[in-house]
Amino acid sequence: QVQLVESGGGLVQPGGSLRLSCAASGSVRSITAMGWYRQTPGKQRELVAVMSNGGSTNYADSVKGRFTISRDNAKNTVYLQMNSLKPEDTAVYYCKVNRLGPDYWGQGTQVTVSS
Repeated sequence: QVQLVESGGGLVQPGGSLRLSCAASGSVRSITAMGWYRQTPGKQRELVAVMSNGGSTNYADSVKGRFTISRDNAKNTVYLQMNSLKPEDTAVYYCKVNRLGPDYWGQGTQVTVSS
């Protein structure tokens, strides 16, 4: 089993910044990638950013240039630095770990961007 603890969500004004973190524990061996997805009511969950163990990254077009994903492999933690936030970034953000075995999802953390 893998446990994921997310933190860093909150309410910010447009143009503001937030930094999300997700720490994995338990069966952390065999993790191949860690990343972030987001979901709003009535919409499918979408990829925000992901980073493989080797450092390869993939970003949604809507966040390129504004969001940065990083990982501390020794701590089994993934971060998402979100800058220049827009109202359309409002969503529940979910941490995800990819493994050779089953994948795991975090509980989600709310990010609200509003003036």
